[in-house]
Amino acid sequence: MKKLICLLCAALFLFSCQKLPETTYTWDYENVTADNGMVASASPLASEVGAKILENGGNAVDAAIGTMLALNVVEPNASGIGGGGFLMVRMKDADTPVMIDYRETAPSNVDIDYYYDENTDFAGTTRIGHKAIGTPGSLKGYKYALENFGTMTFEDILKPVIELAENGFTISEKFGDMISNYFEKISGNPYTASIFLNEGLPRMPGEMLIQKDLAETFKLIAANGIEAFYSGSISNDIINDVQKNGGYLNKSDLDNFAVKIRTPLKGNYQGYEIYSPNLPSAGGMQVIQILNVLEQYDLKKLRHNSAEYIHLLAEVFKQSFADRNHYAGDPDFVDVPVDVITSKGYAINISKTIDMEKPQYDYRPYGSSEESISTSHLSVIDGQGNIVAATQTINLFFGSGVAVPGRGFLLNDEMADFDAIRTSPNCIAPNKKPVSSMTPTIILKDGKPFLTVGSPGASRIISALVQIIVNLVDFRMSLDQAIEAPRVHCVTRKLYVEGALDAAVIEALKTLGHSVEVRGEKDLYFGGAQGILKDPSTGKLIGGADSRRDGFARGY
Repeated sequence: MKKLICLLCAALFLFSCQKLPETTYTWDYENVTADNGMVASASPLASEVGAKILENGGNAVDAAIGTMLALNVVEPNASGIGGGGFLMVRMKDADTPVMIDYRETAPSNVDIDYYYDENTDFAGTTRIGHKAIGTPGSLKGYKYALENFGTMTFEDILKPVIELAENGFTISEKFGDMISNYFEKISGNPYTASIFLNEGLPRMPGEMLIQKDLAETFKLIAANGIEAFYSGSISNDIINDVQKNGGYLNKSDLDNFAVKIRTPLKGNYQGYEIYSPNLPSAGGMQVIQILNVLEQYDLKKLRHNSAEYIHLLAEVFKQSFADRNHYAGDPDFVDVPVDVITSKGYAINISKTIDMEKPQYDYRPYGSSEESISTSHLSVIDGQGNIVAATQTINLFFGSGVAVPGRGFLLNDEMADFDAIRTSPNCIAPNKKPVSSMTPTIILKDGKPFLTVGSPGASRIISALVQIIVNLVDFRMSLDQAIEAPRVHCVTRKLYVEGALDAAVIEALKTLGHSVEVRGEKDLYFGGAQGILKDPSTGKLIGGADSRRDGFARGY
């Protein structure tokens, strides 16, 4: 009996040592902090461009546009003027954020029968080559943001970007790996190869990448505005190359592309106001839905990254992706019950069906088998309290593999984000936007800025953001801890976990019945989140940039 009592006492002692931190948490200032403004992006050089714009008197929107244009130079594989995205902006005097939708669209004369013919390789045709290209929207989105919320001109913002393209930059190890990994796609287009290959071989880490053609393109836009891209000489070069090679994009698509201003979705999690994109991004709908379900559980009691906690995440993720698969589409083409899916009542019903003893909710998605690890997110807060979250993409890394001859930028392969089944709400149609996972998110606390955050990574964007938000709110981590913590992801039967996760937890998940795939310790598959937190008690800005990419936060 005495031995049993000793064992029980020891067990109680060990349990007490594992208690979670109390909610009185002091935010960690050991990372990147600033008082006046901050930019967090996937590249140190791009963040530097944005921060300099802030220091020179620009606001958060000016800095965001400068950072996005700089990313076209230093991370051209992930985003740029040949693609599209979403920008969320909350100006200091506004009650709520605004969503600027410049997501690419399918060409107006797209041949639907071709894509859905049983003899067509849907995945291959929509991922590589000229038939994969949708109408780019980035520059029109930037223009709208600058004219309505910014203070600077394209000409001023493009000056440091042009210098960066002309003078070149040193290829990082991660970017060099991406060039090597996508060698086949790059080498399939002679002009694309001339940019990213050196004498037929991938440009290596440490090598300088100078992009004179891209610099000249930006000079033309600085001098003549975005009309040079959408109706001038650049547009002629785009259309000539696309149509010569069998693509569907035409001049009227560029002329008629229109930015959409949408009302963001609003959720509430543990007293925090979550503002996230509405459709055609399914990301906001899913993040709010998942957080609503998780709110029904005592996550602290489950413990961070325990087998029970990860099992719960996986089950809620799967239900959310099942709903997305069944309902989500371009809201200008299909009706989606967003209000129901994001309601607290629906979340309660989902929580009642979850079995904490075994996995369920197995289904098969409509889409192609390859999901992008591409896309790029950036966050900005300025000294006036204006806040931006923006996520942009050319879809898969290096987009369609097509760079416009003589112009230096890649075109997207956004047709791959449509579903491969013709009856899906996300099927291809002329001028239709494919459903996106991009989820630039702004979080307020008591109506004041608390967090701007987002990530690349297709469906992993949703799971990454949920885990980061829960890490901050429930587990009281610092922003950098919340971003760097090991992540998991689940859409159907397979549960993907990062290799840094505890081995005993992985075995426990297998015992529960999960089919577990262990990936790298810090795996690009799980995204590359960037965020800025504003300390509610001091107003100090804290930047977090993901080491899974070349993330970097720069403040002043």
